[in-house]
Amino acid sequence: MKKRTCIILAGGSSERLGCDKGLMDLAGKPLIQHVYDRVKGYVDEVLVVVSSAEQRKRYSRLFPPSVKVLMDFSDGGCPLIGALTGFMEADGVHSVLLPCDTPFISGDVIELLFEATFNVNASIPRWPNGYIEPLQAVYRTRPALKAAEIAFKNGERRMQSMISRLRRVRYISTIVLREFDPHLLSLFNVNTPLDLRRAERIIGATRGREPSHGARSDP
Repeated sequence: MKKRTCIILAGGSSERLGCDKGLMDLAGKPLIQHVYDRVKGYVDEVLVVVSSAEQRKRYSRLFPPSVKVLMDFSDGGCPLIGALTGFMEADGVHSVLLPCDTPFISGDVIELLFEATFNVNASIPRWPNGYIEPLQAVYRTRPALKAAEIAFKNGERRMQSMISRLRRVRYISTIVLREFDPHLLSLFNVNTPLDLRRAERIIGATRGREPSHGARSDP
């Protein structure tokens, strides 16, 4: 069994952007490619979850054969179904769940979340107002799979329905995350054309600097 899996959710539609979000161009490459490039050095396998056969064809062309592109096992188009699909196929003891629209996810933040899952079933970022980021979190794969299955069978489709069934969850304050990612760009999502322009400006401002997404060093 592998140690770490990354599950990238790419099945959601984007009415505000008017296109398949993950395939949208950002600085010369698809948005999802930015996520993949930043996370691949920290995990042992990458799974991409989409919602249709047509999406599966399009996304499969982007990645090497080692990346599995999965189609949601059930209709619904919600993150819980995507997460459950990924957990079903994940070989890693732990799985980091990410959306396809977070181009600046920090390797340091990913590493922190993986390490924080020691002796618990999930490590989830939480803002000071109590809002959590369940789609940018690390889960112990088997307990998360079981919790997601129960939620789904009960007709519940919110990620919180899965999380509430996990016995031990560690919440990581965004104040702590700022020590590794001062501007919390890891939690920045591209949801609107304005977000896309901001992302392009960020890339333009940082181009030429040393990237912050190198591979992990195993002890």
